[in-house]
Amino acid sequence: MASTGKPPLDDSRRGTGSPKIKSRENAKDTLCRNVTIYGRCRYEDKGCAFNHDPQKFNPAYQSDSNNKKRLNVDSPSFTPSLLSSNGSSPTMSSATAKKTATISPKAANAAPFQPRSSNTSTPSGRQETLTPDWSVAEAQEFIPQTFDTSHMASLQGNGNGGVPSSSPFDPFVTAPNPLSAASAVGSVQAGAFSHETAAAAAALGGAAFFTGQSGFQQPVQYHMYAPIGPHSQNTLGYQRNVHDLFLPNDFREELQKKSAAALQTLPNTQLPAQVDYFHSLVPLDLNHQKNAAIFGFPSWVYKAQSSKDGNFYALRRLEGFRLTNEKAIRSVQAWKRVCNGSVVTVHDAFTSRSFQDSSLIFVTDYHPLSKTLAEQHLGAGNRFQGRHNAHIPEQVLWGYMTQIANGLKAIHSNGLAARVIDPSKILLTGRNRLRLNACAILDVVQYDSQRTVADLQRQDLVGFGQLILTLGANSPAVMHNPTKSMEHFTRAYSPQLKNSLFWLLNGHQKDQERTIDMFITGISSQLMSTFDSALHLDDQLTSDLSRELENGRLVRLMTKLNLVNERPEYEHDRQWSENGERYFLKIFRDYVFHQVDAQGDPVVDIGHVLACLNKLDAGSDEKVTLVSRDEQSCFVVSYKELKKALESSFQALLKPARRLH
Repeated sequence: MASTGKPPLDDSRRGTGSPKIKSRENAKDTLCRNVTIYGRCRYEDKGCAFNHDPQKFNPAYQSDSNNKKRLNVDSPSFTPSLLSSNGSSPTMSSATAKKTATISPKAANAAPFQPRSSNTSTPSGRQETLTPDWSVAEAQEFIPQTFDTSHMASLQGNGNGGVPSSSPFDPFVTAPNPLSAASAVGSVQAGAFSHETAAAAAALGGAAFFTGQSGFQQPVQYHMYAPIGPHSQNTLGYQRNVHDLFLPNDFREELQKKSAAALQTLPNTQLPAQVDYFHSLVPLDLNHQKNAAIFGFPSWVYKAQSSKDGNFYALRRLEGFRLTNEKAIRSVQAWKRVCNGSVVTVHDAFTSRSFQDSSLIFVTDYHPLSKTLAEQHLGAGNRFQGRHNAHIPEQVLWGYMTQIANGLKAIHSNGLAARVIDPSKILLTGRNRLRLNACAILDVVQYDSQRTVADLQRQDLVGFGQLILTLGANSPAVMHNPTKSMEHFTRAYSPQLKNSLFWLLNGHQKDQERTIDMFITGISSQLMSTFDSALHLDDQLTSDLSRELENGRLVRLMTKLNLVNERPEYEHDRQWSENGERYFLKIFRDYVFHQVDAQGDPVVDIGHVLACLNKLDAGSDEKVTLVSRDEQSCFVVSYKELKKALESSFQALLKPARRLH
């Protein structure tokens, strides 16, 4: 239980001060509790009235002439059995001491403890080793593999404990206590953190340990978050903050806004409550004026929720359409097979009279907070339309072209034609992320047209070129004066982009065969650039996702702790949460969340909280000192014992639920 020769804790981590003085007369005969717990009292020279000489109360504290330090390997562990409950009397009968020392820490009151390596003398003179019934196997002592143990003999005279030379240290079996390692090894040589060492460590398994000139090995800290690349900059420890452990704020805000948009409802609406198997309709159009220029019928877009699967979809309604041929609406079945990242997926199409007229409804995927290219670059939807439009960089325009070409290839490979390549019908669902939309509508509306698929696919190439010219000229009316627009395009962009645009605009010429595959071959260099950008984005999203990896696990752990801690009553026992292993779980909760500094101010350190919870979930062998609120009870337990206590207490809560079944 106790750690022999444990170095004194740093003053900055110890929130408790000197005990309050109840009586000046009795204080001189009372051993200071700070000496008992920490080995020394930092208030000894600042007016602490308690006695600071442990030799007066325990002969085991006597040291030889060569021992100059306060703590060494021969120093005994904290033994509260020598003190009474109020700490005022240093005497106690040996029989009572023996009886008290065998009490399990599972008891309601604080229990004294003895280390395994220490022996307690009984009245009969024999030695008896005390082993609590809830303890685990003692952790192996830290011994570097190539460390010279003969040198430790010289350290004993300086107050450092010796290290047994048997059983070499295995960094993948036992994780040593950093404090114990620091006291046993001393100062680490400067070469342990050199660049050559870091490169060798990375080659041996992803920087699993550091190797110095003396062969010292240090395992990685399992309780720390492991950042996954890419790393935009090399930051030191003090330059990082808590935001590095979670998703970036702007990305989190974007996801939350999209979630809020998907869950948005429109109360007191004039829209129908049910359209086939869809409900909760919300209009998505920013322009409330009817426009029949593209489809030949006024169209409206709504967000709706499906009653079949509960997902959200986008419904495009063509107002006043009457279906004259049943085969026309069956043509949508071919569009269901088009599954491409640059095309909005079409799910269904049907006619409905829910809007008090004959309407044609197309069901597609819903992308929250998406914009059209016209809204993003051409100023559509505002009263300053066509003014102050920002120039689109050439790399962004190449990205648009490669994504549209990817979508057209998927459409043409299925024997179809997009037929609608317009800035108002192409969605921006993310940063420079395009999707072709409303492609299947003209196949239904103009089903009786006599144009061949090959002719329609060549028209897609021409429409593709007109779209790029419109975006490059920053004007929706570019086709009214194509010569002037082309001159502006030539001055603003590279010859390669201009030649690609000419190739698309001449798609109707019969001089040579023009297909989307030929166009993709001509811009292959730009395809690789776009593909590389997509890979970088994938790496960045993976890195951001790794920051949230531990959140669910820590939430479950905190849920278990709060279900057990300070439960008012369980099985008609009001003291259930204050007895046995639940008692030091309560003290552990105070150690994690309720620490205070030397001035009594709350310590709000999320790094401390995350480190403690990760150690608890991992079941580390590292030990921690827990002191009760009244400072009358003290435990030295490992995180493995705490985890075992938490699991058993949580399983006890599940027993009544199991009996019901």
